[in-house]
Amino acid sequence: MPVRSTCLLHKQLKFIPSNVRASFLFVFVAVFVSTGVFAAERLGSFADKVEKLSPSVVNISTTTVVNDRPSAEMPQFPPGSPFEEFFKNFGDNDRQRKAQSLGSGFIIDASGIIVTNHHVIENAEEIRVILADETSFTAKVLGQDKKTDIAVLKIEPGETKLNAVLFGDSDSLRVGDWVLAIGNPFGLGGTVTAGIVSARGRDIGNGPYDDFIQTDASINRGNSGGPLFNTAGEVIGINTAIYSQSGGSVGIGFAISSNLANRVADQLIEFGQTRRGWLGVFIQEVTPDIAESLGLKDVTGALVSSVNESSPAAAGGVQPGDVILKFDGKLIGKMRDLPRIVAETDIGTKVDVELFRQGKSKILEITLGELEKAELVGLVGGGQLSKEGKQSFGSLGFSVQNLSPKLAVELGLDEDKTGVVVSEVVQGSPAAEKGLVIGDILRRFGQRPVKGVTELAKDINDAENTSQTGILILIERDGRERFLQISFAKK
Repeated sequence: MPVRSTCLLHKQLKFIPSNVRASFLFVFVAVFVSTGVFAAERLGSFADKVEKLSPSVVNISTTTVVNDRPSAEMPQFPPGSPFEEFFKNFGDNDRQRKAQSLGSGFIIDASGIIVTNHHVIENAEEIRVILADETSFTAKVLGQDKKTDIAVLKIEPGETKLNAVLFGDSDSLRVGDWVLAIGNPFGLGGTVTAGIVSARGRDIGNGPYDDFIQTDASINRGNSGGPLFNTAGEVIGINTAIYSQSGGSVGIGFAISSNLANRVADQLIEFGQTRRGWLGVFIQEVTPDIAESLGLKDVTGALVSSVNESSPAAAGGVQPGDVILKFDGKLIGKMRDLPRIVAETDIGTKVDVELFRQGKSKILEITLGELEKAELVGLVGGGQLSKEGKQSFGSLGFSVQNLSPKLAVELGLDEDKTGVVVSEVVQGSPAAEKGLVIGDILRRFGQRPVKGVTELAKDINDAENTSQTGILILIERDGRERFLQISFAKK
């Protein structure tokens, strides 16, 4: 009720005796508060909802082997010395230790299927899932996706009855809606916090498909992988990250939207990996200057800078300089919208792509390809050097970087290590099948020393262009060296 109306009412009551006036005002305020007209609607307790949902949330404990620097420098012995192998093994044991970490997850199927974050279980040797009643199970990984930071686990519950929850529609969320976060912050377990949706569609630089829900519900370390519920008790997000300079919650938390998470989880359960749509274009942002020069009325869409000649986009007639405005009927408001929308579209689907070319709108029909298959055969990422100095070899399925002290620390290696290090391995690729892992240091290509990323890229490209079936590399792992032969994927 406007303040002005309240003041006018007070003037009308000033001639009424004070004791009567006080009673009248008390009744007046009580009525307006109870009906929500005088004050904001009051929210009831979450207790019933929490009691029902809590058994569906699990704690996740992982054990990972990490490499530490030796506590003291090991003595050096001539090659072939009987002490050489002894002290080498002693040093290796000294550098390795087992580290434990905690996170959260939630049950989506009573058969024992659990969703969490990829970073919660990344590189874990053992994964334990602990239910709300402290029952513990060993879990195996059904699939994981680094790009969206989602993983799916499986436990065998036996006679234990599990409580599953359902994904809700994150697109129906509105800023200001109430949400509940349940998880395992700092290992405390079973902690519930409440807040509102602060923003939607946040891009925090976590990956190419960022679509985060921002909330002020308190989220801390250990909440990662836990569910964000709406008031209907549906999972509308996976708590993943916080913005904090201290490491504690400051009221800015981020959750992966349920519509993205649900689709990825379904694919990981069915295929063990994601199956994303692939268009095959390189894009850039449409700036006000670019929009003006092209004759676009609005600063919107994704500007095509180049087209992969073997891609669905090329087959459908997309050209460099086109501005993609709509994809399958969905508006491309910003450049970053396109990769996510394409990835979420079913492979093999014929879609209408509306674009702006030479001052006119044009609609093309394009049949989508599969991103993972394109990566595997080298159509995506093959031989491309990123801004971070990462070189990708798509036909082999791995990426490398020059090893810096900072990167060495991130990978759990000695700071003084040098060379070219494996920074990414594609699941299901020839490199993965031969056992190449992140953190391996490449020492030789064939019989020649690996001097740097640029030289290695040239050697691999030369090998592929001369119709060799694969490459032979010498890798160093945990102080030991061995050769791996990795074949090129068939295109």
